[in-house]
Amino acid sequence: MEAIEFIKMSMETSKNMVMGMITDMKDAPLTQPTPKGGNHPLWVLGHLTYSEASLLDDVMLGETNPLAVTDANHYPAFDELATKFEEVRARTLTVLNGLTAADLDKPCKGCPPGSEDFLGTVGRCFSLIALHPAMHGGQVADARRAAGRKPVMG
Repeated sequence: MEAIEFIKMSMETSKNMVMGMITDMKDAPLTQPTPKGGNHPLWVLGHLTYSEASLLDDVMLGETNPLAVTDANHYPAFDELATKFEEVRARTLTVLNGLTAADLDKPCKGCPPGSEDFLGTVGRCFSLIALHPAMHGGQVADARRAAGRKPVMG
């Protein structure tokens, strides 16, 4: 398997795992994952959407993240956010599909100083894009349990 195909597979797998759980929580998107709070499913959805756009635009391409919102009154509703996530993911895949394996070793245009080991190359950014949803899956799984839903597995 070539590197770009591996990245695509990893992106799809982590997305499907987490988005399935998030979508299941559409009727209870603000459910806290623990009695002491935490990141509820709507926050996770917004965070994943914003972060992927940021990694692609800010870090990789050296452009401005089009999803930067500082006023909470402008935060989108669940369905709008889910649609935006799919739009961001489609754009991410368009960029990835235009790359060669050699492009993965190219430096990012907007890597924050001091983050080169973590985000310094296009391949490192795509690796994080692929892993990031899975990193937040536990928060959504805990929120599902807090809402009385059965685990997805087991």
